[in-house]
Amino acid sequence: MTDSAPDQPVKPSFQQAMEITAQWLLLWEQGELSDEVLADRVGELVESRDGARGFFVVSLAGDSPLMDRLPEPLVLQLRLAGEGVVDLSARNLAMSTAMAMHHGRGGDASQQEGSQRVQGRCTELLRLLEPLAVKQRLEQLLAATNGEGEDVAFLERWGYDDKQKASIAAAIEAVAE
Repeated sequence: MTDSAPDQPVKPSFQQAMEITAQWLLLWEQGELSDEVLADRVGELVESRDGARGFFVVSLAGDSPLMDRLPEPLVLQLRLAGEGVVDLSARNLAMSTAMAMHHGRGGDASQQEGSQRVQGRCTELLRLLEPLAVKQRLEQLLAATNGEGEDVAFLERWGYDDKQKASIAAAIEAVAE
């Protein structure tokens, strides 16, 4: 017996969402999944926080070209998903920006390049999502880089230093350019 109603799809775990996304991206790259079908599936996946997290971990950090040339049907689904997708995109922008600096300091050019790619993908995605929601979310994150607001705890949890916070602020400003 399950807790969900019979017509409610089972929400995947974070791990399941990553595995599902990897399969879908492979099918899409091989031409076996159309932009529209992929978009519909992703739209359902990002309805849950774990589903969205799994999708973004694989699509932003992976080698698939999906996030480099976002199909219009997918953009529409991600916009429809609302604030949850905006929030995760903003957080991924912050984390990838800070990690690019961290890897650069450590001399790990390969990891730095990967983080910079995620940063660029997040920037482009945020430019395509609902503008008011993006503006509000990024203003909140920007305030945290100055020690104000709800996202201060988020930045502190990851231990970002002042230079990383300044880099995050610059990345936020770049979204608007």
